[in-house]
Amino acid sequence: MADVTDATFETDVVQRSHQVPVVVDLWAEWCGPCKTLGPILDKVIGETNGGVELAKVDVDANPVVAQAFRVQSIPAVYAMVNGEIVDGFMGAQGEAQVREFVEKLVPTEEQNEVERLLEIGDVPSLNQAYALEPDNPDVLTALAGKLIEEGQVDQGLALLDKIPESPTTRHLRALARTGGESMDDVEGTLAALLPTVKFNDDDRQRFVDLLEVLGPDDPRTADWRRKLSTALF
Repeated sequence: MADVTDATFETDVVQRSHQVPVVVDLWAEWCGPCKTLGPILDKVIGETNGGVELAKVDVDANPVVAQAFRVQSIPAVYAMVNGEIVDGFMGAQGEAQVREFVEKLVPTEEQNEVERLLEIGDVPSLNQAYALEPDNPDVLTALAGKLIEEGQVDQGLALLDKIPESPTTRHLRALARTGGESMDDVEGTLAALLPTVKFNDDDRQRFVDLLEVLGPDDPRTADWRRKLSTALF
C-alpha cells in the first residue's frame, strides 16, 4: 500500500500500472464508508502478494488527482492497467465484492507465461505465446516484427491484419514494403524520389515508407516530410 499525492501519481500509479495492476482508493478523513472499505482493500490486495498494488489518495489533500478521476462521491475505487482505467466502483463494498473485483486483476499463470515469452522475444518463444493468446496484440506485433525482420514478410503481414492500425504496425508494414532496404544513404534516395512523388504512386509510397522506417525520432524525418508536402501541393 502506498499513499499517493498529486506529485507522485504519475510515477506511483500511471507508470507503475505498466508493471502491475494498481487499485486507486480515493478517500478522505471525514468519510465514514471510506474507513470501512479501506481495511478490506488492504486485506484483499495484500493477499495477492504483489500481484496487485494499492494506492490510496486523500482527495482533500490532492485535488488534481480527484479532478482527473472526476470524483463526485467517495469512496471511489479504480483499477488501472497499462496506464488506463479498466474497472472501478463507488461506495463501500463487502469483502466478497472487493475480492471478486481484485481477483479479475490478478494475472493468470497463462498471462505470466506469455509475458515471460515476450521478454525472451525470439520466434520460437513468440510462436508459443501466440499459441497461448492468439488475439494478444502485443504478441501479434512482436511476432510479426520478428518474421518481417527474418524475411517472412507474408506471414508477418498476415498477423498485422489481425490487429488495429497503430504507429508500430505502420512502421512494420513500411519495413516489409521496403524489404530491408539499406538506410545508409537514405537522404540520397529520398532526394532522388522527390521530383517524381507527385506523379508516381510507387515512388510516393516508397518515399513515405522510408520516412516511416526512419521514424519520428529521427531529426531528418520532419525535414523530409516538409519537402514531401511542398512537392505534393
